[in-house]
Parts: sequence; C-alpha cells; structure tokens
Amino acid sequence: MMLGFLLARAGVDVIVLEKHADFFRDFRGDTIHPSTLELLHELGLLEEFRQLPLQEAQTVGGRIEGFEFTMADFTHLPTVCKFIAFIPQWDFLDFVARQAKRYPTFRLLLEHEVTELTWQAGRVAGVKAVTPQGPVEVEAELVVGADGRSSQVREQSKLEVIDRGAPFDVLWLRLPQREGDPGQSLGHFKAGKALVMINRRDYWQCGYLIAKGMFDEIKKLGLAAFQEDLVEIVPVLRGRVKELDTWDKIKLLTVQVNRLKRWHLPGLLCIGDAAHAMSPMGGVGINLAIQDAVAAANLLATPLRKKNVTEQLLHAVQQRRELPTRLIQALQVFLQNRFLLRVLRGRGKMEVPLFPKLLARFPFLRRIPARVIGMGFRPEHVRTPEIV
Repeated sequence: MMLGFLLARAGVDVIVLEKHADFFRDFRGDTIHPSTLELLHELGLLEEFRQLPLQEAQTVGGRIEGFEFTMADFTHLPTVCKFIAFIPQWDFLDFVARQAKRYPTFRLLLEHEVTELTWQAGRVAGVKAVTPQGPVEVEAELVVGADGRSSQVREQSKLEVIDRGAPFDVLWLRLPQREGDPGQSLGHFKAGKALVMINRRDYWQCGYLIAKGMFDEIKKLGLAAFQEDLVEIVPVLRGRVKELDTWDKIKLLTVQVNRLKRWHLPGLLCIGDAAHAMSPMGGVGINLAIQDAVAAANLLATPLRKKNVTEQLLHAVQQRRELPTRLIQALQVFLQNRFLLRVLRGRGKMEVPLFPKLLARFPFLRRIPARVIGMGFRPEHVRTPEIV
C-alpha cells in the first residue's frame, strides 16, 4: 500500500490487489516506529495521522521474574516523533489508502486474490486473480509481491528461500484494560512462560509465546490451564482471563524468519515479508517493509514512468535493503536463541540476564535498543517528487 501510494504520487499508474473485502484483520503487529513516522512527516501527513486513535509510547520495557526495567527509550532519537505509535493495522492501511486515492493514477481493487503469475517472453507480465465476479488478468510493467510471509507471488516465482529458523510461535489474544493497569507496553518473562502486552487504549493485545508446534498440546490441557498460565505470568489478569472462553479467541501466529536469496526476476520484485519474513521480536516487520517500499519507489518511479525497468534496477532495490534485513534478522536470531529459548525451556526461577540489569542501572544504554528498534539500519527518506 505504501509503495502504491508513493508511486501514484510520483505519477506512475498503480493497481493494488487486495484479496479481502477490507483491511480488518486483527491479531497482527500494530507498531508504527519513529522511522515510519519520520516518513509521514516528510510527506506532510504526520499531523493528520496523529488524529487517528493511537497510543504513543516513549519507552518500552520488560519484567523478568518481577525485575522491571526499561528496555528502550525513544526520547533521544534524531526524529520528529520520539515515540512508537500503537495503532490497529487496519486503521493505518485505511489511512494510506485514503492518501493514495487522491491521485488519479492509483486504483485499489478489493476481493482480488492473486493466484498465479503470467509470463511473456521470459519475463513476468502480470497476474491472474479470482474475484466474486470471476477470474481476471492484470497486465503490468512490474509486479510487486507484497503479500506477506505466505506470499502466493513468492510461491509462484520459485525464488529460493533461506530459512533462518524460529523456535517459537505466538498466540495472539485480547484482554480488557482496567483502571490501574500500567500505561506502557511490557514483556513479562518467567521460567517457561512469556507474555507481551500491547496497550490498545481500551484493551490489551497480548502475545503469549510458546515453543514451536506446541499449540495442540496446550489445547489438550484445556482453557482453564491456559488461563492460569496467563495469571501466573501477570497476576493482575486474574478476573479477566475468563473472557477467553473459547479457543476461537486465541489466534496462532506461526513465526518464520527467512529471506529470499534473490528478491527479483525480470518483471517481478518481492518486498516486505514476501522477501524476508521477520520474527515479531521488536515489532520491526511492518517498518522494515515500509522502508523497502520507500527504497523501491525512490529507485523505480522514474523508470516505471518511462517503462524502462531493468533487472539491474530491481537488483539495486535488493542491494539497498538486503544488508539492513540481514542485520535485523541476525539480531533477532541471536536474541531468540540466547534469551527466548532459555525462557521457554526454563524450570524453577529464572535468573535475570546481565543486559537488563545494565539497562536498569545505566539509563543511557537504553538509547542503543531504541535506535535499533525505532530506526533500524539504513533508514530511508522519500526522494520521489509529487506529480499532480
């Protein structure tokens, strides 16, 4: 959606195909980081965006066996917005779509599910999609696969995937907020258990971390046992976990950490999770995808207007964004193997690692994770002109 908006703004004819009837799909990441907020500022959209129902968090923290600490402090970042914004992803997508629809070269086609690529003379020439009115075919100078970690475009392309592995999955659920709850989002960790709570103003979006493939075993133990696990991690939740009265209210996210060896073919480019599925650690996936979109727009807008997109240009997008992706994934894999695995396999009382102790004692250290989470490596800036 962001790439479509930027390209349409730069005078490129764009069609965005969305397989659903709207963007309302819960239990997804909801973090808009300072790097993305800076882009909205550059586009002159920041103040309008901040009118949406969002929560602003200048810090994020954690609690390990009762030891509470601030993990990241965003107030020192060299950005206009020195906070993370928490907002339902459908609200953000609707916002970007409204901006894009201001340009006559933009079209959003809902209920258009891409099923396969079309080819002509050895290059991708478009896509086929199914709709409520029947099958359709869309021709394009460039097809961009931005359809997530289960990308049909990536599957059809047969591009090679490098799997980094992820030893955990996440169960997403929501619980009501009550007076006296903490204001900031927190990760709660005890031996064998981990729960992340994201403040959504009137309720908590919670991510319960489990060892990969263990959801069926958890179900066998029953809802009551699961509810008690939540209370054991965060005792103040007692009295509200009973609202989880059916497994239908608990959604499984199968975590993947992988990337394409090559992100492109003639006439085709993959970005975002389609090119590199990220762990939910740090909530950086959305923002990394948006950085991909900005880099792609910067490099491809003029060639697309001239209908002169070469594979060398597509490779330039990958070259621009591959190193930041690899660095973030390496950090995620390091943390999941060195910390999360110890948590999930833990027995008895967990020892608090050294780094959280240092963060608690030396506040300036909180700027390091804030920089990595809030801005990432090689943040992008809008270089495309507005052509009206």
